[in-house]
Formats: sequence, C-alpha cells, structure tokens
Amino acid sequence: MKNPLHYQLSEYDCGPTSMLNAISFLFEREEIPPEVIRNIMLYSLDCYNSEGIQGKSGTSCAAMTFLTNWLNSLNKIGRLPVSAQHLTAEQVYLGDGSRLNHALACGGAVIVRLYFDEPHYILLTGQDGDNILAFDPYYVEKSFDFAPDIQLCPDHLKQYNRIVPSHYFNCEGTTIYALGPTAGREAVILYNTTTRLTEEKTIEYFI
Repeated sequence: MKNPLHYQLSEYDCGPTSMLNAISFLFEREEIPPEVIRNIMLYSLDCYNSEGIQGKSGTSCAAMTFLTNWLNSLNKIGRLPVSAQHLTAEQVYLGDGSRLNHALACGGAVIVRLYFDEPHYILLTGQDGDNILAFDPYYVEKSFDFAPDIQLCPDHLKQYNRIVPSHYFNCEGTTIYALGPTAGREAVILYNTTTRLTEEKTIEYFI
C-alpha cells in the first residue's frame, strides 16, 4: 500500500522531504528498501548558513545530483526499479516540449526547486489542463490571499495538496512558486520503471 505524503518537520528539510515523498508517491510501502530513507536523510541538509550551522540553509543542488546518481545505481543492482534524471537551467520549465510535463504525463514524479519566500523544494505529481498537481511539504492552514487561484487540497494527500496554475512556475522572478532565473533552475525527475507509461499509453497527451 502507499502512504500519505508528509510535511517537513522544520523550516529546512523541504529537500529530503520532497525526495522521500517522490519515492512514496511512486512505490508501494513494501517495496521501499530502508537504505533509501537512510541515504536521502544522510546526504541532504548539507548547506551551512552564515553562522556555520549545517542544514540551516537546506539542501544543495550538489546533494540532489548525488542522490539522483545514487538512485540510478540502486536500480542497476536490482534494489529498486527507479530511474532518475537531474535537470538544470533551460531544461527546467513547464509547457510545450517540457521534460517535466512529459514526466507527469507518463506517471513520473518531479521535484522542483522554486521560490516560497526563499528557495524551496516541492513535488509535482500530475497535471489537469493548465493546472499542476503538487505536494508542497510546507504546511499552511489558509489559502494565499495574494494568490487566490492556488487551491489548497487537504483530501488527496497520497498525491497532492495544492493545485497551482502553470503560469506561476515559469516566472523568472522570485514570486510564489516561480522557478526563478533560468540559470539557477533545478529539477529531479523520477520514475518507477515498472509502472512508467509509454508514449503509446499516453497518446492523447502527445497529439
């Protein structure tokens, strides 16, 4: 069975929480090896703040790259049928020809680094027309007065807790859910290779 996705425990652990949520979204609980949980937590929260305290600046792009490569290695030795890709810069956008949209149409999960007051990781799990289904690990109780078209969805916690119009993401500024300046963009795409949809099965998306 699959568990509900979960919220970060502190102000800093959006990165590992989103990575763990991606694994939880893609795989049954019984399929997930314990070393996946251990290593995601071990190699994240690696950034130091201005006072030299580790973790208080969250998780680096380098840590996400390492975890992407490690998950692919785990697949090669038969521990978990996962495929991961780390994307940066102009590869990270939503719209025509986007690898992120392709992944969502094929049953994948996408972790993106964007802005929520400051750099922040969330998980994208699907799309509905021009809206993106997302799980933001930062818990809030009320909708955003300044962005009333972003919907909070507390009843779908195995898949998403936000519905976000896609136009928010491609902004190059630092407004809510903006991917920000192109040069600094980052995303990780993950698939369960046994459940990944083929182009033939998603033909309506590609037409």
